[in-house]
Amino acid sequence: MAPVTLARPCALQVLRTVFGYDSFRGQQQAIIQCLITGDDVLVLMPTGGGKSLCYQIPALVRDGVGIVISPLIALMQDQVSALHQVGVKAAYLNSTLSLEQVRQTEQALLDGDLDLLYIAPERLSNGRTQALFARCKIALFAIDEAHCVSQWGHDFRADYLLLSVLHEQFPTVPRIALTATADERTRQEIITRLALENAQVFVSGFDRPNIRYRIVQKDNARQQLLRFIQTEHPGDTGIIYCLSRKKVEETAEWLNQKGLRALPYHAGMSNEQRQKHQHRFLIEDGLIIVATIAFGMGIDKPNVRFVGHLDLPKSIEAYYQETGRAGRDGLPANAWMAYGLQDVLTLRQMLASSTADETHKRVEYHKLEAMLALCETVSCRRQALLAYFGDVQGGTSAAIGRTPKAADHLPQGCGNCDTCLEPVATWDGTVPAQQALSCIYRTGQRFGVNYLIDVLLGKSDERIRQFGHDKQSTFGIGKALDEKQWRSVFRQLVARALVEVDFESHGSLKLTEACRSVLRGEQTLMLRKDTQTTKSKTKGYEKRQPEHGADNALWNALRAKRKQLAEEQDVPPYVIFHDATLMAMVENRPRTHRQLALISGVGERKLALYGDAFLEVLAEFDDEANSTDTVSETLDLFRLGYSIEQVARQRGLKDDTVYNHLAKALEVGAVRFDEVLELSPEEIAGIEAVLLALPDERRNALKPVYEQLGGAYSYGILRCVRAALQHRLK
Repeated sequence: MAPVTLARPCALQVLRTVFGYDSFRGQQQAIIQCLITGDDVLVLMPTGGGKSLCYQIPALVRDGVGIVISPLIALMQDQVSALHQVGVKAAYLNSTLSLEQVRQTEQALLDGDLDLLYIAPERLSNGRTQALFARCKIALFAIDEAHCVSQWGHDFRADYLLLSVLHEQFPTVPRIALTATADERTRQEIITRLALENAQVFVSGFDRPNIRYRIVQKDNARQQLLRFIQTEHPGDTGIIYCLSRKKVEETAEWLNQKGLRALPYHAGMSNEQRQKHQHRFLIEDGLIIVATIAFGMGIDKPNVRFVGHLDLPKSIEAYYQETGRAGRDGLPANAWMAYGLQDVLTLRQMLASSTADETHKRVEYHKLEAMLALCETVSCRRQALLAYFGDVQGGTSAAIGRTPKAADHLPQGCGNCDTCLEPVATWDGTVPAQQALSCIYRTGQRFGVNYLIDVLLGKSDERIRQFGHDKQSTFGIGKALDEKQWRSVFRQLVARALVEVDFESHGSLKLTEACRSVLRGEQTLMLRKDTQTTKSKTKGYEKRQPEHGADNALWNALRAKRKQLAEEQDVPPYVIFHDATLMAMVENRPRTHRQLALISGVGERKLALYGDAFLEVLAEFDDEANSTDTVSETLDLFRLGYSIEQVARQRGLKDDTVYNHLAKALEVGAVRFDEVLELSPEEIAGIEAVLLALPDERRNALKPVYEQLGGAYSYGILRCVRAALQHRLK
């Protein structure tokens, strides 16, 4: 008799039972199906878009083990921990393992005991690794952070050039290359270097609508940063990027002195210290990491609420990737940056002194120009970002060998960036620009910004008199503007390449060919009017967390339980459940395992591991947790004519608890609605209509009812109406 072959689970079944999600997002299903059928795939999907599931699910559906090439140890460890939580047999091979641990992992691989194996790219050049793979049944190869193969990219890794060996040695094994950051040039390089010419190409929209982009002009940047954190993100987890190691150390120390919890991270620290700080960042909430670009790629923490930049990134790719580490859970997040003239000068100087060849320098110069244009734009920043990446509609698109073209898919703006929320005023800066350009020319193109501003403002100091510039026609002609306004003018002239910086001449400014039309009056120059930073008028940042007292108490209790379970296992809290899953528990108040299983993010394994623990917490806040005696005592006082406030005061309870007692009594028919609350029949009917319209999985949720009714009724009243309705429908 032929051996019986067990049927493999389908992709949707794995999604629901293992990962706890009801449906696929965006292009996930199409990508997964391509891999399951054996096709190669290139995926460009924004951070937080669900890239990992695109290879994890096919690895579980296909026969064999999925091999994931990952550039960072932290990412491997994080993903393997998360997979263990949902019952997936996963492991990694990297330099942190002892020889015995490597041997055990390799044996598990050979024995077919692994669903997924994460491996560093440099191991692929090892003959031992190639021989090991040759003895295994491989389901697929997943190449994460595929943009690292691009020599034009900001994260080039030479080891990624070895990955072409996969196609050569395992031509029948499907491959998926994934990245969140790649312009058209980088995409083509990924295809060429990884031999993916026949791959299906999926380009999801680059838009991260939950991230609010904000770029402010520098004016004591540290204080601006502190004000931003204290005002909008007290107690939140965040990342702050700086250009130099020294600035990282100084900023972290300064933030600690101001009462915040901050840790530095840069390549100059010992490996042990970096790992310690990264581990704390992943495990703890409310911690701020101040870092160079050495930190972040592969960081999977979903509840980073803000990313800040105290220095200008070198390219839009770098900016997009770094800001993309905020809000991976889909909840509101902020991308904040302070930008000034010195940023432009510093990066241009670094580029000028680079040892790269001229072709590479030209590419980097172009990227910097695009970054400067993003900073100076007076229109929607999100539009500019998406246009740079060729995002046609900010949604999803799939194509084979197709080159997307930039299009203005947000004609009204995004409504969630600084320039949309607080439109930037422009002014005709033609005359001041002519004055500045003329001043540069008449002083011999030998001086920097500070000196030129002094000449324009007519400051007759010894140095200016020594050079005779107090006799020049441009001396004192700029008194209509103050020093800060002149700095803004020079910054924008440099950003627009009307002026260049000669770093060999100590940062002196020189005219470019492009400025001639401005000097001759042939071009009108509209400049950005820098906003004052004394007090932001920008629409407030909205946190998604319970505002109602009882809901907030439950939210905190659920988070405390999650933290306890995470600490017991030494894993990040989000590996247990994401914030969004806890929020759904607060909104839906599940009472049974069956109801809890309907919550997004609760799969079979997590339900078995943590179901009882979280249901116990929920029961403490459940209406049914109130005893019959205490409910009766509340009803007795009501029948004596006490109001809700009087009952609460008499019994030493919160108003919300009294409402809970009333709701309990209404649900069992112990009291009539008109005996306890004064609402007209029309009002009751209106509330009931909203309650009845809720989907089954949200039948216990009151927040959507509260919001739909515009907050006209308290949660306590809504709870009572729901209880009376449930009694009537029994």
